[in-house]
Amino acid sequence: MKFVTGLVVCLLTVAEVSAQSSDTTMVPPPTAETGRSKVFYGGTVGVSFGSYFRLSLQPMVGYNFTPKISGGVKAIYEYINDSRFAQDVTWHNFGGSVFGRYRFVPQAYLHTEFVYMSYDSPLDRFGVPFLLVGGGYIQQISPNAGLYVEVLVDVLQNSKSPYDDWTPFISIGAAVGL
Repeated sequence: MKFVTGLVVCLLTVAEVSAQSSDTTMVPPPTAETGRSKVFYGGTVGVSFGSYFRLSLQPMVGYNFTPKISGGVKAIYEYINDSRFAQDVTWHNFGGSVFGRYRFVPQAYLHTEFVYMSYDSPLDRFGVPFLLVGGGYIQQISPNAGLYVEVLVDVLQNSKSPYDDWTPFISIGAAVGL
């Protein structure tokens, strides 16, 4: 079932790439006249304070292939310091991802993303793949910038994942066109 969900999202994306559409929900294509670029960048910063301190940085760069379909890459870094025990423990986790989005209305989109993370542990370093599917909403704040929120769920459910099964990933961030 997990594989089927990811496959359906990928097939919907491929079907839209090959389809000609006169859908009125399409965002006008970026042009010199509108001042909008096909390239966008942004990212997410996550912070947790207290005896479990976490700082997460996720810069991204993407490209609008069509008015409805975009994709891109992210770099991911997490610094964690856990002082809840007798001795402080520090971890440095890193990874990357590739993502695709399909805008079914100008502000809302479906999202699929393959992520690979390398986690630090007291004994060794190990890798965990994720296949995230879900959706998001973006609110334009200027012609070239927007704020977004997205909710994604991992459909791979790798046994080494540090997250509880089916825990949603919630991100809030900004995207800016070049």
